[in-house]
Amino acid sequence: MTLQSPEVKEREKVKEKPKNIEPPMYKVILHNDDYTPMEFVVEILMYVFLKPLEEATLIMLNIHKKGIGICGVYTFEMAETKIEKVHALSQERSFPLRCSMEKL
Repeated sequence: MTLQSPEVKEREKVKEKPKNIEPPMYKVILHNDDYTPMEFVVEILMYVFLKPLEEATLIMLNIHKKGIGICGVYTFEMAETKIEKVHALSQERSFPLRCSMEKL
């Protein structure tokens, strides 16, 4: 049986590297409505979510046909900020476009 001094045990504890814990991710979803023009949805996807025109158009068509479309996956804070931006821009133009997030 070997005895270790408390100092040796402390050094062993310090050597252990903490595991990197990644934050939970959230998908941001745009919801279809009967009033928001498709062009505005494409603009939102390009301006807020930085999608190129082709990808923004595909997501918009998905929203139109299926009722929802995933705009991207972000941390909680980023998702919340993007949702707030979508709602503010929609309200400025008097459109009822809704955006939400869902944990992965």
